[in-house]
Amino acid sequence: MAPRQYLTDKEIYDFIEDLDKNDDDNIDYWKLERKLNQVHKEIAPKPQPHNLHHGARGDKARHEFLRGVIGTREDKIPRVDFEKSVREWQIPSMGQDQKQAKDEDDYLKQMSIWRRVRAYWAVEGPQILFMAFVVLTQLAFGIWQLVKYITAPQYRPAFGWGAVVAKTSAGVLYPTFFFLILSMSRWFSTFSRRFYFISRFINWDLSQSFHIKMSIVALCFATLHAIGHLTGSFIFGSQPGRQESVGKVIGEENSGLTALISFYLLALMSIPQIRKWSYEVFQLGHLLMFPIIALMMLHGTLGLLQFPMFGYWLAFPTLLVICERLWRLFMGFRHLDADIEHLDEETVAITAKIPALRFWPYKAGQYVFVQVPQISFFQWHPFTVSTCFGNTMYVHIKADGDWTNKLRDIAKGGGKTTIKIGVDGPFGAPAQQFYDFEYSIVFGAGIGVTPFSGILTNLQVHELERTKSQERNTRNGRPASPFLYEGHRRVDFHWMVRDKNNLLWFSDLLNEVSRAGNQDRSHLDIRIETHVTQKRKAISTHVFRWLLEKYLTDDHPYSPLTGLLNPTRFGRPDLATIMNDHYEDRRKVLSARQNLEKDRESGSDDDDEIKVGIFFCGAPVIGLQLADRCSAMTARGRQEGREIEYYFMMEVFG
Repeated sequence: MAPRQYLTDKEIYDFIEDLDKNDDDNIDYWKLERKLNQVHKEIAPKPQPHNLHHGARGDKARHEFLRGVIGTREDKIPRVDFEKSVREWQIPSMGQDQKQAKDEDDYLKQMSIWRRVRAYWAVEGPQILFMAFVVLTQLAFGIWQLVKYITAPQYRPAFGWGAVVAKTSAGVLYPTFFFLILSMSRWFSTFSRRFYFISRFINWDLSQSFHIKMSIVALCFATLHAIGHLTGSFIFGSQPGRQESVGKVIGEENSGLTALISFYLLALMSIPQIRKWSYEVFQLGHLLMFPIIALMMLHGTLGLLQFPMFGYWLAFPTLLVICERLWRLFMGFRHLDADIEHLDEETVAITAKIPALRFWPYKAGQYVFVQVPQISFFQWHPFTVSTCFGNTMYVHIKADGDWTNKLRDIAKGGGKTTIKIGVDGPFGAPAQQFYDFEYSIVFGAGIGVTPFSGILTNLQVHELERTKSQERNTRNGRPASPFLYEGHRRVDFHWMVRDKNNLLWFSDLLNEVSRAGNQDRSHLDIRIETHVTQKRKAISTHVFRWLLEKYLTDDHPYSPLTGLLNPTRFGRPDLATIMNDHYEDRRKVLSARQNLEKDRESGSDDDDEIKVGIFFCGAPVIGLQLADRCSAMTARGRQEGREIEYYFMMEVFG
């Protein structure tokens, strides 16, 4: 494992040159302070209470920081002494991230074809299988109809090849509309989430992108279906010699054409420009799906050319969606009192009591649909439940659109404001396998990992309750749980964001988890690290943001840069170091367990095994590395005769 590279001689020279413009071999304190102010304005243009340049902290905090890092209270610092101080800061080199990126690229290039295929399958395999299943189903029914209408003698004499095109397209549309409508069902996705392998195979967390793909396919083949019928009926079938043949198989029917025109109208109202212009138009436009479905079922049920089967394909998913929409309409009139609080310029928090009447019990990491009639009766928006204690639900919402901006404006009055909201849910349940592992590592990127805050909080509550139960059993003379003798359950959470400002709206939740981990008496060890991946080209910015991250005081234990209690790293996470360090720690735990069991003379095979879950949500290129490293760590355990196994779990938090 390569040692960490600190600032090179050239980088130190460039940093000092940026401060000592007049080359008098001295660094003026006021120049250092001016440069710090410039860096502050660049990395924190809107000062927050934890920032050193925030008005509430005054100049004193900034002076204490600078005097502390340079190690003197002189106004002029000799260049040689200042250079020595810079070396003692042990700031990572700017080339460290570039080297790490190169190491990652080299790692992928050095992987054998078999390892690369295995890693790719771990990341993308289930989704590929599902899409292959959908495509094969479409092809199977399309080919069945194609063969049927090519070989059947009564159709082509009446309609020519138009009938073949129309019915082949219809065969493709049967499964297409089934999956299209089913992907809209939140109930189905929530139910399937109870089974990990089903939820990996049918990943409805990506239902929006799947829904769009199916809609495009459906629109294309519905158009071909209409063209086939129109050419067959109006062109080929209108020829005088074929009137008798046509009359045997068809009468007049316009429901299909009406459904197609409505489908095009719905698609037009769903384009991003319309959705951005008016979300209500977008949402109301989707109500057209119900008359469209009714017309398509009527069109198929007429059985003009064959046994009516389209209605059977649409019945189950349509029934689910109708029941869900009726339930949401009911919940839209059953408003709840909620408190809304303005946290910062971009974030508000909603606190509400979840109604007792729910289809699904709450599970950490789920999301709900929220309606605020004060803004719009028709708009429902999905948001992840940040935490949930009992039936009290907390939702953090980032303002990034018209509706959320209006919600933020409501909260700007100061303090907590009571509003009425409608709540539908909860839905989904990411990372349910998370609870099956005594040790877990989570790698997540961006704001899509917010459900994990609920999982962390839920774990803390669960572990604290179990610890209390353990203490009660001990006092009552009952045997202790064998799970707890080793010490604790450990969770390592690595969160990657591009800009440190993306941490601000989530910082309160992370800090609550960190504080609870230090204060509670449970056997839960949560280790949080955030990674800011945005690169800074200016050497001074690079140096000062590392110094600010390291600067903590008793009065202000939060990072003056991010506002977090947990450490923040700059650059991408060093996967090799993280995985190797974790393996070494588990090896020590396993040895301690085995020694303890020998002393007790009650060893069991189960206690000689450690299973670690690696949960990942982010860019596939990182997932490939993690999947391969999991296999490598497990193989290393076997070679060393240790039962330490790493399981890669691809997740979608959101």
